[in-house]
Amino acid sequence: MEPKKYQKKVLRDLDSYLSSLQITNDPSAAYKMHWENKQVKVGGPNGMKPYNNILTNIPHVCFKVPTGGGKTFLGALSIRNIFDNFPRKKTKTVVWLVPSDSILEQTLKNLKNPSHPYREKINSQWNGRVEVFSKQELLDGQNFNPTTVLEQLCIFVLSYDTFRARDKESRKIYQANSSLSVFSETYKNDEKMLDNCDPTSLMQVINHLNPVVIVDESHNATTDLSTEMLLNINPCFVLDLTATPRENSNIISFVSAHDLKKESMVKLPVVVYNRPNQEEVIADSIDLRNKLEKDAKIEFDLNQRYIRPIVLFQAQPKNEEDSLTFEKIKQKLINAGIPANQIAIKTSKLNELVNVDLMDQNCEIRYIITVNALKEGWDCSFAYILASLANR
Repeated sequence: MEPKKYQKKVLRDLDSYLSSLQITNDPSAAYKMHWENKQVKVGGPNGMKPYNNILTNIPHVCFKVPTGGGKTFLGALSIRNIFDNFPRKKTKTVVWLVPSDSILEQTLKNLKNPSHPYREKINSQWNGRVEVFSKQELLDGQNFNPTTVLEQLCIFVLSYDTFRARDKESRKIYQANSSLSVFSETYKNDEKMLDNCDPTSLMQVINHLNPVVIVDESHNATTDLSTEMLLNINPCFVLDLTATPRENSNIISFVSAHDLKKESMVKLPVVVYNRPNQEEVIADSIDLRNKLEKDAKIEFDLNQRYIRPIVLFQAQPKNEEDSLTFEKIKQKLINAGIPANQIAIKTSKLNELVNVDLMDQNCEIRYIITVNALKEGWDCSFAYILASLANR
């Protein structure tokens, strides 16, 4: 999988900023130089907003990429570029932050899979010397030790709440951990020690590793608590990935929806229907999906390109009066003659897609019922129909 033209442009923009950072050794001055090299003024009514020094003297920049533009792939491609601008002896660790459990699961699965294009690209750039860790693997010290972090690229895929929450489970990263005690012997600067954090804790280890931080869907991480989270991680560089940057974001590269269209990264045409009630929405979704599957079979016979069109039903939250919950939708589909094995529910509490490969030709699933999965950034390549049951 090779980057698209607009993705290559984003990476060139990153290199431009990194080159400016090498010259100026100042995140703010590098930002100004980066844009002025493009004949874009910084400051004033018609210029780019001045650099926002959110994390004092720590480079913190943003890619603005529309939904569907491959932000995760861009994040994966950026790692090598960033570390190439640091001393060779620097420990190669990345904290990859995501906002929700669904994206955490998706990102971890893709980056751990040696056959996935993201991991394949990272492996090719690092000669296969790559290790991807979940939170539990880090806490258990599973192949995570000072030798590992010195000899290969280590990526920690974690959620924002790992650092921000204060419940007992989340506090584990701040507590004493005998599995990580060997790291405390490597600390050379006691001034970096975090308060209220055991020297053998995972949080203390991450702080001393001084990692690169990639913040996925960064518009969800803008509170004071999120800033404190980043400061405690002690990053050497922070890269935000989002389609909707906040006012204080330091954007170094823009991608337009037109760029995605030119590279066929969005499904076109987009056809929108409005129906008077939920029953018609469900019935028409079934009919339309069946028609698309017939077309997909013709396509397969012509060029062996497999597509199994999926309907995503967006249910309403249970706490809304008279809302149509996912249990009711599933029963309505079954009553309409849809086999139960073609229906899956994906919510924060019930995920019937665990270990299911939707792209597999043997997969039977044709209807997925969700609530917020799309808003959270979940990917479903075969989703061709979105059926919202909210009253609009």
